[in-house]
Amino acid sequence: MTKAPDTTAATEHAPGRADTADTADGVRRAAAPAASRAGRGFPSATVRSGRVNGLDGLRTLAVALVLAYHVDPDLVPGGSVAVDLFFTISGFVITRLLLAEYARSGGIGLFAFYRRRWLRLVPALLALCAVCAVLVATTTLLGREATLGSAGLAATFLTNVVRALEPGTYSNAIGPFAHTWSLGVEEQFYLLWPLVLLVLLRRLRARTVLLCTAALCVLPLLWRCVLWNPDAAHRIYNGTDTRADQLLAGALVAVVLARLRTDDPRLARLRTWAGRLALPALGLLALVAWQVPITGDSGALTAFWYTGGFLLVALLSATLVAGLELRPDSRLSQVLSLAPLAWVGRNLSYGMYLWHYPVVRLLGSLGLEDGQLAATVVLTVLMALLSYYAIEKPFLRRAHRSRSPRPAPAVPGVAVAPNSTIG
Repeated sequence: MTKAPDTTAATEHAPGRADTADTADGVRRAAAPAASRAGRGFPSATVRSGRVNGLDGLRTLAVALVLAYHVDPDLVPGGSVAVDLFFTISGFVITRLLLAEYARSGGIGLFAFYRRRWLRLVPALLALCAVCAVLVATTTLLGREATLGSAGLAATFLTNVVRALEPGTYSNAIGPFAHTWSLGVEEQFYLLWPLVLLVLLRRLRARTVLLCTAALCVLPLLWRCVLWNPDAAHRIYNGTDTRADQLLAGALVAVVLARLRTDDPRLARLRTWAGRLALPALGLLALVAWQVPITGDSGALTAFWYTGGFLLVALLSATLVAGLELRPDSRLSQVLSLAPLAWVGRNLSYGMYLWHYPVVRLLGSLGLEDGQLAATVVLTVLMALLSYYAIEKPFLRRAHRSRSPRPAPAVPGVAVAPNSTIG
Protein backbone atom coordinates (compact mmCIF):
# COMPACT_ATOMS: atom_id res chain seq x y z
CA MET A 1 0.00 0.00 0.00
CA THR A 2 2.82 2.45 -0.38
CA LYS A 3 5.14 4.30 -2.42
CA ALA A 4 7.74 2.96 -4.38
CA PRO A 5 10.94 4.63 -3.52
CA ASP A 6 12.78 6.54 -6.17
CA THR A 7 16.44 5.63 -6.26
CA THR A 8 17.61 7.52 -9.30
CA ALA A 9 19.28 10.68 -8.15
CA ALA A 10 22.44 9.62 -9.91
CA THR A 11 20.99 7.69 -12.82
CA GLU A 12 18.75 10.53 -13.96
CA HIS A 13 21.59 13.02 -14.20
CA ALA A 14 22.37 13.81 -17.84
CA PRO A 15 25.77 15.46 -18.07
CA GLY A 16 25.84 18.65 -20.10
CA ARG A 17 28.03 19.29 -23.10
CA ALA A 18 29.97 22.42 -23.85
CA ASP A 19 29.13 22.46 -27.54
CA THR A 20 25.63 21.03 -28.02
CA ALA A 21 22.41 20.25 -26.17
CA ASP A 22 19.30 18.14 -26.73
CA THR A 23 16.21 20.34 -26.70
CA ALA A 24 12.83 19.13 -25.53
CA ASP A 25 11.77 18.30 -29.09
CA GLY A 26 14.71 15.90 -29.46
CA VAL A 27 16.73 18.10 -31.83
CA ARG A 28 20.41 18.66 -31.12
CA ARG A 29 21.31 22.33 -31.28
CA ALA A 30 24.29 24.40 -30.37
CA ALA A 31 24.34 25.29 -26.68
CA ALA A 32 24.14 28.88 -25.56
CA PRO A 33 27.31 30.61 -24.36
CA ALA A 34 28.25 30.11 -20.72
CA ALA A 35 27.16 33.63 -19.80
CA SER A 36 23.62 33.12 -21.08
CA ARG A 37 23.37 29.68 -19.49
CA ALA A 38 24.24 31.26 -16.15
CA GLY A 39 21.38 33.72 -16.63
CA ARG A 40 18.53 31.24 -16.91
CA GLY A 41 17.35 32.19 -13.45
CA PHE A 42 18.52 29.08 -11.59
CA PRO A 43 22.15 29.82 -10.72
CA SER A 44 22.50 26.91 -8.29
CA ALA A 45 20.69 24.28 -10.34
CA THR A 46 23.89 22.61 -11.52
CA VAL A 47 25.66 23.03 -8.17
CA ARG A 48 23.33 20.59 -6.42
CA SER A 49 22.66 17.73 -8.81
CA GLY A 50 24.53 14.79 -7.29
CA ARG A 51 23.32 12.20 -4.82
CA VAL A 52 22.46 13.10 -1.26
CA ASN A 53 23.53 10.19 0.92
CA GLY A 54 21.26 11.34 3.72
CA LEU A 55 18.23 10.99 1.44
CA ASP A 56 19.31 7.47 0.51
CA GLY A 57 19.49 6.59 4.19
CA LEU A 58 16.08 8.16 4.71
CA ARG A 59 14.69 5.89 1.99
CA THR A 60 15.95 2.90 3.95
CA LEU A 61 14.10 4.03 7.07
CA ALA A 62 10.96 4.68 5.04
CA VAL A 63 10.88 1.29 3.34
CA ALA A 64 11.52 -0.39 6.70
CA LEU A 65 8.54 1.49 8.13
CA VAL A 66 6.35 0.39 5.23
CA LEU A 67 7.38 -3.22 5.71
CA ALA A 68 6.67 -3.14 9.45
CA TYR A 69 3.29 -1.51 8.83
CA HIS A 70 2.17 -4.20 6.41
CA VAL A 71 3.31 -7.01 8.68
CA ASP A 72 1.72 -5.58 11.84
CA PRO A 73 -0.40 -2.42 11.43
CA ASP A 74 -0.94 -2.26 15.19
CA LEU A 75 2.79 -1.77 15.67
CA VAL A 76 2.86 1.43 13.58
CA PRO A 77 -0.75 2.37 12.74
CA GLY A 78 0.41 5.43 10.81
CA GLY A 79 3.16 3.61 8.95
CA SER A 80 1.70 4.64 5.61
CA VAL A 81 3.17 8.09 6.28
CA ALA A 82 6.33 6.62 4.76
CA VAL A 83 4.57 6.74 1.40
CA ASP A 84 4.08 10.48 1.78
CA LEU A 85 7.77 10.87 2.57
CA PHE A 86 8.72 8.87 -0.51
CA PHE A 87 6.54 11.12 -2.65
CA THR A 88 8.27 14.26 -1.42
CA ILE A 89 11.74 12.79 -1.91
CA SER A 90 10.81 11.79 -5.45
CA GLY A 91 9.39 15.21 -6.32
CA PHE A 92 12.57 16.85 -5.05
CA VAL A 93 14.99 14.53 -6.85
CA ILE A 94 13.21 14.58 -10.19
CA THR A 95 12.71 18.36 -10.23
CA ARG A 96 16.29 19.03 -9.24
CA LEU A 97 17.52 16.92 -12.14
CA LEU A 98 15.14 18.56 -14.61
CA LEU A 99 16.22 22.03 -13.50
CA ALA A 100 19.89 21.10 -13.77
CA GLU A 101 19.36 19.96 -17.35
CA TYR A 102 17.44 23.13 -18.17
CA ALA A 103 20.14 25.33 -16.64
CA ARG A 104 22.82 23.61 -18.71
CA SER A 105 21.06 23.33 -22.06
CA GLY A 106 17.99 25.58 -22.04
CA GLY A 107 15.70 22.59 -22.56
CA ILE A 108 14.61 19.26 -21.15
CA GLY A 109 15.11 16.05 -23.11
CA LEU A 110 11.69 14.53 -22.49
CA PHE A 111 12.25 11.34 -24.48
CA ALA A 112 15.51 10.65 -22.67
CA PHE A 113 13.85 11.37 -19.31
CA TYR A 114 10.96 8.99 -19.96
CA ARG A 115 13.31 6.34 -21.27
CA ARG A 116 15.46 6.48 -18.12
CA ARG A 117 12.35 6.28 -15.97
CA TRP A 118 11.21 3.21 -17.88
CA LEU A 119 14.57 1.49 -17.59
CA ARG A 120 14.76 2.24 -13.89
CA LEU A 121 11.29 1.17 -12.80
CA VAL A 122 9.52 -1.06 -15.29
CA PRO A 123 11.72 -4.17 -15.77
CA ALA A 124 11.78 -4.99 -12.05
CA LEU A 125 8.04 -4.35 -11.80
CA LEU A 126 7.32 -6.63 -14.76
CA ALA A 127 9.39 -9.37 -13.12
CA LEU A 128 7.33 -9.05 -9.94
CA CYS A 129 4.08 -9.16 -11.90
CA ALA A 130 5.23 -12.22 -13.85
CA VAL A 131 6.17 -14.18 -10.72
CA CYS A 132 2.94 -13.25 -8.94
CA ALA A 133 0.87 -14.01 -12.04
CA VAL A 134 2.27 -17.55 -12.13
CA LEU A 135 1.43 -18.02 -8.44
CA VAL A 136 -2.05 -16.58 -8.96
CA ALA A 137 -2.72 -18.87 -11.91
CA THR A 138 -1.47 -22.03 -10.20
CA THR A 139 -2.09 -21.57 -6.45
CA THR A 140 -4.09 -19.61 -3.89
CA LEU A 141 -0.99 -18.65 -1.90
CA LEU A 142 -1.38 -14.93 -2.57
CA GLY A 143 -5.02 -14.79 -1.51
CA ARG A 144 -8.39 -14.93 -3.20
CA GLU A 145 -8.32 -11.27 -4.24
CA ALA A 146 -5.33 -11.89 -6.49
CA THR A 147 -6.20 -12.05 -10.20
CA LEU A 148 -4.31 -11.84 -13.45
CA GLY A 149 -6.19 -8.60 -14.09
CA SER A 150 -4.72 -7.02 -10.98
CA ALA A 151 -1.25 -7.99 -12.22
CA GLY A 152 -2.02 -6.17 -15.46
CA LEU A 153 -3.13 -3.08 -13.57
CA ALA A 154 0.11 -3.07 -11.60
CA ALA A 155 2.23 -3.52 -14.74
CA THR A 156 0.54 -0.55 -16.43
CA PHE A 157 0.60 1.74 -13.36
CA LEU A 158 -3.19 1.85 -13.15
CA THR A 159 -3.75 0.28 -9.74
CA ASN A 160 -4.34 3.68 -8.14
CA VAL A 161 -6.93 4.61 -10.78
CA VAL A 162 -9.01 1.50 -10.10
CA ARG A 163 -8.67 1.86 -6.35
CA ALA A 164 -9.73 5.51 -6.55
CA LEU A 165 -13.02 4.37 -8.06
CA GLU A 166 -13.83 2.09 -5.13
CA PRO A 167 -16.44 3.56 -2.75
CA GLY A 168 -16.31 3.43 1.02
CA THR A 169 -13.58 3.73 3.59
CA TYR A 170 -10.04 2.64 2.90
CA SER A 171 -9.52 -1.08 2.23
CA ASN A 172 -6.72 -3.29 0.99
CA ALA A 173 -8.05 -4.80 -2.23
CA ILE A 174 -6.27 -6.02 -5.39
CA GLY A 175 -4.40 -8.71 -3.47
CA PRO A 176 -0.60 -8.75 -3.58
CA PHE A 177 -0.51 -5.76 -5.93
CA ALA A 178 -2.31 -3.32 -3.63
CA HIS A 179 0.92 -1.51 -2.79
CA THR A 180 1.53 -0.62 -6.45
CA TRP A 181 -1.03 2.18 -6.19
CA SER A 182 1.79 4.53 -5.23
CA LEU A 183 3.82 3.52 -8.27
CA GLY A 184 0.86 4.64 -10.35
CA VAL A 185 0.75 8.01 -8.59
CA GLU A 186 4.46 8.56 -9.13
CA GLU A 187 4.52 7.46 -12.76
CA GLN A 188 1.55 9.65 -13.61
CA PHE A 189 3.31 12.56 -11.92
CA TYR A 190 6.52 11.77 -13.84
CA LEU A 191 4.50 11.81 -17.05
CA LEU A 192 2.87 15.20 -16.45
CA TRP A 193 5.23 17.27 -14.31
CA PRO A 194 8.17 17.52 -16.76
CA LEU A 195 5.74 18.83 -19.39
CA VAL A 196 4.22 21.36 -17.00
CA LEU A 197 7.63 22.44 -15.72
CA LEU A 198 8.99 22.85 -19.25
CA VAL A 199 6.05 25.08 -20.23
CA LEU A 200 6.56 27.19 -17.10
CA LEU A 201 10.30 27.49 -17.69
CA ARG A 202 9.87 28.57 -21.29
CA ARG A 203 7.07 31.05 -20.78
CA LEU A 204 7.71 32.58 -17.35
CA ARG A 205 10.51 34.18 -15.41
CA ALA A 206 12.28 31.96 -12.90
CA ARG A 207 10.74 33.77 -9.93
CA THR A 208 7.26 33.25 -11.38
CA VAL A 209 8.02 29.56 -11.88
CA LEU A 210 8.73 29.36 -8.16
CA LEU A 211 5.46 31.11 -7.31
CA CYS A 212 3.49 28.86 -9.67
CA THR A 213 5.01 25.75 -8.10
CA ALA A 214 4.00 27.02 -4.65
CA ALA A 215 0.47 27.72 -5.90
CA LEU A 216 0.21 24.24 -7.39
CA CYS A 217 1.03 22.79 -3.97
CA VAL A 218 -2.16 24.33 -2.58
CA LEU A 219 -4.56 23.16 -5.30
CA PRO A 220 -4.73 19.48 -4.20
CA LEU A 221 -5.59 20.63 -0.66
CA LEU A 222 -8.52 22.67 -1.97
CA TRP A 223 -9.61 19.80 -4.20
CA ARG A 224 -9.55 17.34 -1.28
CA CYS A 225 -11.71 19.69 0.75
CA VAL A 226 -14.24 19.75 -2.09
CA LEU A 227 -14.23 15.97 -2.48
CA TRP A 228 -14.19 14.94 1.15
CA ASN A 229 -16.83 12.64 2.57
CA PRO A 230 -16.28 9.24 4.23
CA ASP A 231 -17.14 7.41 1.00
CA ALA A 232 -14.47 9.36 -0.89
CA ALA A 233 -11.55 7.95 1.12
CA HIS A 234 -10.34 5.74 -1.73
CA ARG A 235 -10.72 8.55 -4.24
CA ILE A 236 -8.61 10.92 -2.15
CA TYR A 237 -6.03 8.43 -0.97
CA ASN A 238 -5.25 6.98 -4.40
CA GLY A 239 -5.73 9.88 -6.79
CA THR A 240 -2.72 11.51 -8.38
CA ASP A 241 -4.58 14.82 -8.41
CA THR A 242 -5.33 14.53 -4.69
CA ARG A 243 -1.82 13.49 -3.68
CA ALA A 244 0.16 15.76 -6.00
CA ASP A 245 0.94 18.31 -3.28
CA GLN A 246 3.20 15.77 -1.59
CA LEU A 247 5.31 15.43 -4.74
CA LEU A 248 5.09 19.14 -5.50
CA ALA A 249 6.35 20.01 -2.02
CA GLY A 250 9.61 18.29 -2.92
CA ALA A 251 9.58 20.03 -6.29
CA LEU A 252 9.18 23.38 -4.55
CA VAL A 253 12.25 22.72 -2.41
CA ALA A 254 14.24 21.97 -5.56
CA VAL A 255 13.07 25.17 -7.27
CA VAL A 256 13.84 27.33 -4.24
CA LEU A 257 17.35 25.92 -3.82
CA ALA A 258 18.07 26.25 -7.54
CA ARG A 259 17.00 29.90 -7.45
CA LEU A 260 19.33 30.95 -4.63
CA ARG A 261 22.98 31.66 -5.35
CA THR A 262 25.51 30.05 -3.06
CA ASP A 263 26.43 33.48 -1.64
CA ASP A 264 22.82 34.60 -1.14
CA PRO A 265 22.20 35.51 2.53
CA ARG A 266 18.71 34.01 2.22
CA LEU A 267 20.30 30.65 1.49
CA ALA A 268 22.41 30.97 4.64
CA ARG A 269 19.27 31.61 6.70
CA LEU A 270 17.47 28.75 5.02
CA ARG A 271 20.40 26.44 5.71
CA THR A 272 20.39 27.42 9.38
CA TRP A 273 16.67 26.89 9.89
CA ALA A 274 16.46 23.73 7.79
CA GLY A 275 19.28 22.27 9.85
CA ARG A 276 17.52 23.17 13.09
CA LEU A 277 14.11 21.87 12.01
CA ALA A 278 15.08 18.66 10.21
CA LEU A 279 15.32 16.51 13.34
CA PRO A 280 12.05 17.83 14.86
CA ALA A 281 10.36 17.19 11.50
CA LEU A 282 11.61 13.61 11.51
CA GLY A 283 10.42 13.24 15.11
CA LEU A 284 6.92 14.46 14.22
CA LEU A 285 6.75 12.06 11.27
CA ALA A 286 7.78 9.24 13.60
CA LEU A 287 5.06 10.30 16.04
CA VAL A 288 2.48 10.18 13.24
CA ALA A 289 3.66 6.69 12.29
CA TRP A 290 3.42 5.54 15.89
CA GLN A 291 0.10 7.08 16.88
CA VAL A 292 -2.10 8.15 13.94
CA PRO A 293 -4.22 5.45 12.21
CA ILE A 294 -4.14 7.12 8.80
CA THR A 295 -6.00 4.43 6.89
CA GLY A 296 -8.51 3.75 9.67
CA ASP A 297 -11.92 5.31 10.24
CA SER A 298 -11.37 7.73 13.13
CA GLY A 299 -14.10 10.28 12.53
CA ALA A 300 -12.90 13.87 12.75
CA LEU A 301 -9.24 12.82 12.70
CA THR A 302 -9.76 10.98 9.41
CA ALA A 303 -11.58 13.98 7.94
CA PHE A 304 -8.67 16.25 8.89
CA TRP A 305 -6.04 13.85 7.62
CA TYR A 306 -7.69 13.30 4.25
CA THR A 307 -7.92 17.05 3.68
CA GLY A 308 -5.18 19.01 5.45
CA GLY A 309 -3.13 16.19 6.94
CA PHE A 310 -1.49 15.15 3.70
CA LEU A 311 -0.20 18.68 3.12
CA LEU A 312 1.00 18.91 6.72
CA VAL A 313 3.07 15.75 6.26
CA ALA A 314 4.34 17.12 2.94
CA LEU A 315 5.61 20.24 4.70
CA LEU A 316 7.36 18.16 7.36
CA SER A 317 8.87 15.94 4.67
CA ALA A 318 10.01 18.96 2.65
CA THR A 319 11.66 20.43 5.75
CA LEU A 320 13.50 17.16 6.34
CA VAL A 321 14.60 16.95 2.70
CA ALA A 322 15.88 20.54 2.75
CA GLY A 323 17.78 19.91 5.97
CA LEU A 324 19.52 16.82 4.58
CA GLU A 325 20.37 18.63 1.34
CA LEU A 326 21.69 21.81 2.93
CA ARG A 327 23.34 20.41 6.05
CA PRO A 328 25.27 17.26 5.09
CA ASP A 329 27.50 18.00 8.08
CA SER A 330 24.68 17.72 10.63
CA ARG A 331 24.51 14.74 12.96
CA LEU A 332 21.23 13.60 11.40
CA SER A 333 22.74 13.68 7.91
CA GLN A 334 25.83 11.84 9.09
CA VAL A 335 23.76 9.08 10.71
CA LEU A 336 21.54 8.66 7.66
CA SER A 337 24.62 8.72 5.41
CA LEU A 338 26.19 5.70 7.10
CA ALA A 339 27.34 3.38 4.35
CA PRO A 340 24.92 0.47 5.01
CA LEU A 341 21.88 2.75 5.23
CA ALA A 342 22.84 4.75 2.16
CA TRP A 343 23.68 1.65 0.11
CA VAL A 344 20.38 -0.06 0.88
CA GLY A 345 18.42 3.10 0.15
CA ARG A 346 20.26 3.69 -3.10
CA ASN A 347 20.22 0.13 -4.44
CA LEU A 348 17.66 -2.04 -2.64
CA SER A 349 14.84 0.20 -1.45
CA TYR A 350 12.90 -0.05 -4.71
CA GLY A 351 13.19 -3.83 -4.86
CA MET A 352 12.27 -4.11 -1.19
CA TYR A 353 9.22 -2.01 -1.79
CA LEU A 354 8.18 -4.10 -4.78
CA TRP A 355 8.56 -7.49 -3.09
CA HIS A 356 7.66 -6.87 0.53
CA TYR A 357 3.89 -6.96 0.15
CA PRO A 358 3.66 -10.17 -1.90
CA VAL A 359 6.02 -11.71 0.69
CA VAL A 360 3.71 -10.56 3.50
CA ARG A 361 0.73 -12.13 1.72
CA LEU A 362 2.61 -15.34 1.00
CA LEU A 363 3.79 -15.83 4.58
CA GLY A 364 0.33 -14.97 5.88
CA SER A 365 -1.28 -17.61 3.65
CA LEU A 366 1.19 -20.18 4.98
CA GLY A 367 -0.01 -19.47 8.51
CA LEU A 368 3.26 -18.07 9.78
CA GLU A 369 2.68 -15.95 12.88
CA ASP A 370 5.69 -16.23 15.19
CA GLY A 371 8.65 -14.50 13.66
CA GLN A 372 6.70 -13.18 10.70
CA LEU A 373 8.42 -9.77 10.76
CA ALA A 374 11.90 -11.28 10.78
CA ALA A 375 10.99 -13.77 8.05
CA THR A 376 9.50 -11.00 5.94
CA VAL A 377 12.62 -8.87 6.28
CA VAL A 378 14.94 -11.73 5.32
CA LEU A 379 12.92 -12.92 2.35
CA THR A 380 12.25 -9.38 1.13
CA VAL A 381 15.94 -8.45 1.26
CA LEU A 382 16.87 -11.63 -0.61
CA MET A 383 14.33 -10.89 -3.35
CA ALA A 384 15.49 -7.27 -3.53
CA LEU A 385 19.12 -8.38 -3.93
CA LEU A 386 18.10 -10.75 -6.71
CA SER A 387 16.07 -8.02 -8.37
CA TYR A 388 18.91 -5.50 -8.14
CA TYR A 389 21.72 -7.68 -9.48
CA ALA A 390 19.74 -9.70 -12.04
CA ILE A 391 17.37 -7.03 -13.39
CA GLU A 392 17.80 -3.47 -12.16
CA LYS A 393 21.58 -3.12 -12.41
CA PRO A 394 21.82 -4.37 -16.03
CA PHE A 395 19.09 -1.97 -17.10
CA LEU A 396 20.71 0.87 -15.17
CA ARG A 397 23.86 0.27 -17.21
CA ARG A 398 21.78 0.74 -20.34
CA ALA A 399 20.44 3.99 -18.94
CA HIS A 400 24.02 5.15 -18.30
CA ARG A 401 25.04 4.25 -21.85
CA SER A 402 22.14 6.26 -23.23
CA ARG A 403 23.73 9.36 -21.67
CA SER A 404 27.05 8.92 -23.46
CA PRO A 405 28.07 12.00 -25.50
CA ARG A 406 27.32 11.87 -29.21
CA PRO A 407 29.05 13.61 -32.09
CA ALA A 408 28.11 17.27 -32.36
CA PRO A 409 27.06 18.89 -35.64
CA ALA A 410 29.91 20.36 -37.62
CA VAL A 411 28.31 23.79 -37.87
CA PRO A 412 27.05 25.38 -34.64
CA GLY A 413 23.34 26.09 -34.68
CA VAL A 414 22.50 23.56 -37.43
CA ALA A 415 19.94 21.01 -36.32
CA VAL A 416 20.49 17.33 -37.05
CA ALA A 417 18.18 14.37 -36.65
CA PRO A 418 18.65 12.61 -33.32
CA ASN A 419 20.18 9.16 -33.26
CA SER A 420 17.37 6.78 -32.39
CA THR A 421 19.58 3.80 -31.57
CA ILE A 422 20.18 4.48 -27.91
CA GLY A 423 21.76 2.00 -25.51
